[in-house]
Amino acid sequence: MVNDQTPGTASATPPEITYQDNLDWVDWAALNHDLAVDRFDNGRSNEQLEKSFANSYATCVAWCRGQVIGTARVLSDGVCNAYLIDVWTSSKFRRRGVAREMIRRLSERLDGQHIYLQADPDNVDIYRRLGFKEQPSGMSKIVGRWLTNSNSA
Repeated sequence: MVNDQTPGTASATPPEITYQDNLDWVDWAALNHDLAVDRFDNGRSNEQLEKSFANSYATCVAWCRGQVIGTARVLSDGVCNAYLIDVWTSSKFRRRGVAREMIRRLSERLDGQHIYLQADPDNVDIYRRLGFKEQPSGMSKIVGRWLTNSNSA
């Protein structure tokens, strides 16, 4: 349970937050809209967003009152290397342990694996508190043009 009070309002019944590892009920257009509103959009179409999650090793979706309020997913070889990505919590639910719980649930499925992530400077302390350590040289490369396969789902 999480407290969903707005400062200065009367006490309300805290909404229940649930977590799922399946994607059956996700409305991808609504999620893509919410990501854009929270400035967490990287340009994927609804279909690309769905495909990204469907092709993941493991996913975790946080729900409250029928709406997706958090996402996280992992790419993994299933042996020793995993990459944690798309960790997002709706701005209305931040600082309430939603991301921590999604990461905990995903980590349980990655026993013995090195979990890597890329974090914005604003979020480094959050991941440190979860046991992640900085590695000084992360690198990336885009092959071709970014999201050129936008017509394929």
